[in-house]
Amino acid sequence: MTSHERYKKAREDNASEAAADYLELIQDLFDEFGEARATDLASRMGVSHVTVSKGLQRLVRDGYVTYRPYRSIFLTDEGREVARQARERHVVVLQFLLSLGIPQDVAEKDAEGMEHHLSPETLEALKRFSSPR
Repeated sequence: MTSHERYKKAREDNASEAAADYLELIQDLFDEFGEARATDLASRMGVSHVTVSKGLQRLVRDGYVTYRPYRSIFLTDEGREVARQARERHVVVLQFLLSLGIPQDVAEKDAEGMEHHLSPETLEALKRFSSPR
C-alpha cells in the first residue's frame, strides 16, 4: 500500500468513526429525551454548532439521517443500524476493559477510541472473553 493510499484510508476511517459517533449519540439522545437536536449534539460533543451542522450535512448526504435546521434529527433505518452496531462495539469493549479491572471512567474513555479500530474477529474474541462463564 502506498503512502497516498494509507493516508486516504486513514481519512476515510476517521470520517466513518465520526459518523458512527454522531449516529450513536443521536440514538442515545432519542432514547433519553425522545428527540435529538443539533444543539444537544454540540453540547454533548463539546464542538460548535457549525461543526455539528457540517457533520449532519454529511450524514444526510450518506443517507443516515434526515433533519431540518432548528428541528429534531431523525435516523434513517440505515442510520439506526450503524448506531446499533456502534453501541454494541462500545459495550463489548467497555465490558472487556472493566473485566481487566480498568476503572469505569478510564474504561469509558478508552472504549470510545478503541471501538472503531477492532476487526470483527477481535470483537468476537472480546465478547467470548468478557461473557460470563
